[in-house]
Amino acid sequence: MVIATELRDEIKLPKGVSVEMSGDVIKFKGPKGEVKRNFSHPRLKIEKGKESIIVSVKLPNKKEKALFGTWCAHIRNMAKGVTDGFEYRMKIVYAHFPIKASVKGDLFMIENFLGERTPRSAKILGSCKVKVEGNEVILTGADIEEVSQTAANIERATLIADRDPRVFQDGIYITVKG
Repeated sequence: MVIATELRDEIKLPKGVSVEMSGDVIKFKGPKGEVKRNFSHPRLKIEKGKESIIVSVKLPNKKEKALFGTWCAHIRNMAKGVTDGFEYRMKIVYAHFPIKASVKGDLFMIENFLGERTPRSAKILGSCKVKVEGNEVILTGADIEEVSQTAANIERATLIADRDPRVFQDGIYITVKG
């Protein structure tokens, strides 16, 4: 049986990305925007190298190994987000009543859903940009968590509770993640 004495991962930063560290908060800046996140744990360490971020933990237990992998994935997503950005595409589907979708401030408004008179709304998080083009909704942003949670909020707002889902398939659904 081999016991890992130290887990260590060096994450290379893409060109054009600047990183600021103050305490446990890491802030990435790039051409698509900026993302910041708090990484706080008594045993896991994050250090900034010349062109990389180093995540390490000595004598990890099972939970610390899992957290180590999660932190590395978060840092890679932050670096990818500020350089390339993230885009989700959603499709507006209706059978009888045409759904009217629009953006008003930090709310995504869904009107005439199943012929309802009161509009439904979904919260748009952070710096996520939402655009409606015909029957397609495009969400873009630098932070994958803001973009994906906004898409989930929109999908959840069109949930049909008291009808047969095989018959009433109206809604706004995620079609492409990327």
